[in-house]
Amino acid sequence: MSTEREMTDTEALEAAALAAANEHYVLILFVSGTTPNSVRAIANTRQMCDQRLPGRHTLTIVDLYQQPELASSEQILAAPTLLRKLPKPTRRLVGNMADVEHILHPLHRPMP
Repeated sequence: MSTEREMTDTEALEAAALAAANEHYVLILFVSGTTPNSVRAIANTRQMCDQRLPGRHTLTIVDLYQQPELASSEQILAAPTLLRKLPKPTRRLVGNMADVEHILHPLHRPMP
């Protein structure tokens, strides 16, 4: 009986891992103009998405100087900030996105 339960748990874990591997990410990177931190954050985020989420992400870059209203509607207090809208729950990360492990851990993405 316990063997049957273990197989069911294993199958459930495999199904969950497969679903996670196919999830589409919706990310918004809020930057402040062309400051060095903003430029680094854009490059680092694009590289991370291309390497770790190929074909499974939508990345929107928002310049808070050009669209300040989005900062208040998304409750953005600092830039650069990476906002993960999907999959839920929403997550926010602040900084130049240089440390991929720091970015991926809160996004709950296992290392491939």
